[in-house]
Amino acid sequence: MDRRQRKTREAIFRAFTGLLARKSYSRITVQDIISEADVGRATFYAHFETKDDLLRTLCADVFEHVFSEDLGKERTHDFSKEHNTAAVITHILYHLQEHMAYLPGILSGEGGEIFMAAFKEQLKGVFAHSGLRPDSPVPHAYLLNHMVCDFAETVRWWARNSQYTPEEISAFFLETTPLFE
Repeated sequence: MDRRQRKTREAIFRAFTGLLARKSYSRITVQDIISEADVGRATFYAHFETKDDLLRTLCADVFEHVFSEDLGKERTHDFSKEHNTAAVITHILYHLQEHMAYLPGILSGEGGEIFMAAFKEQLKGVFAHSGLRPDSPVPHAYLLNHMVCDFAETVRWWARNSQYTPEEISAFFLETTPLFE
């Protein structure tokens, strides 16, 4: 992708996230996005097939960093020395918090289902390697599904109650979910 295409794509993302901060996903049209981004309809469709495609691409970009296996020191947090479940969960929450301005807009309506499907898929990989209790009589696949759904809904709740810190949300989740070692 050349520089011009990258700048256009960034303008579309910026317009889309700006719109999501102001209204729900289901109320945003492609026309709204192209007007806000100041690009033509053909330009939009050269980058994205649909508004849903744009959302899936945005999710992939967000999740690429959110689910990074490198828990290095960052501007807002440092989990580089911790490799336990609480640190992994809190790390994920810190990165989601960076997107809290528009996360409620994504989670409303059909956009929420697109986001949640992609989010849960990523969470499966994280929780499969995060110390689910091996001594549980409950099948591992069931525990994994339960944890993924529970955490995804915790994030949805947090998006509506964002006064809590990532550490608090992590503690709430781990306190109510004693399925990790």
